[in-house]
Amino acid sequence: MIKPSHLLRAAVLGTVFTAMFTVGSSAATLGAGTVTADALRLRDTPAAEGEILATASGGTSVVVLEDTGNGWYKVNFNTVEGYMSSEYLTVSTTADAALGYGLVDTDGSSLNMRAAAGTSYDTVASIPGGTVLELEGVDNGWYKVTYSGKTGYVSSDYITITTEPDATETASSDLGAQIVAYAEEYLGTPYVLGGNGPNQFDCSGFTKYVYSHFGYTLNRTATDQLQNGVSVSKDELQPGDLVFFKYRTSKPVSHVGIYIGNGEFIHASTNRYVVQIDQMESGHYANVYVYARRIIG
Repeated sequence: MIKPSHLLRAAVLGTVFTAMFTVGSSAATLGAGTVTADALRLRDTPAAEGEILATASGGTSVVVLEDTGNGWYKVNFNTVEGYMSSEYLTVSTTADAALGYGLVDTDGSSLNMRAAAGTSYDTVASIPGGTVLELEGVDNGWYKVTYSGKTGYVSSDYITITTEPDATETASSDLGAQIVAYAEEYLGTPYVLGGNGPNQFDCSGFTKYVYSHFGYTLNRTATDQLQNGVSVSKDELQPGDLVFFKYRTSKPVSHVGIYIGNGEFIHASTNRYVVQIDQMESGHYANVYVYARRIIG
């Protein structure tokens, strides 16, 4: 995977889904397999003597990870990896099939979603690490997915098969990712004191404008935005949280931005006087960070 530039990134700290059990590897996917027998057993080794891990009924779709070359496929069935006899599996490298759910496994970086299956195609979205996606199909090692209203393909090298996440967590996580993605549409927009958007912003004007797009009303100044939402600690930060900084002021804070994950935030900056992404784990902003607030439930 080619990591996206700052102008396309929407990263998430590896979100911990406490209500979700994740298994499986992020090995490249060969294709989608369909069980042709009335029932087919998933075994722990590629042999008829292997321990039975599960049984798939006829017509079931499984994720085919590897052809072991001895009459068996390594597969992922309902988040459990094992082996199925190739005699009773029809495998397609290009297929639309419900394959369950996948976790974007990128160590916190974001993953490019392409218009088609391959790195040569345009990037249509940037998906934060830790996002759970419904896998709608497969095309030569790429999963077909829908994210933030757009459909495209992501490399299976960076997807771990997982169970369906808790609906509440998913909604919150997805909304945070959408807020980040929308904020990034304004990268490079000029900073102007008092700017409310969309062609110019100051720091709190930017956060207020972005959140208003999702139906949330924030107070106008950075100090007053400390009254919005609920307080969260730095180690609890999630994409979309407001992060506050204090530098050479008698006020509680002097600056605000939106956390995007991986120790980064997006803000209307007085450094280069544009909307940009900066690190808050090192350098200037690490030294002046003071608070965080969560706006979405």
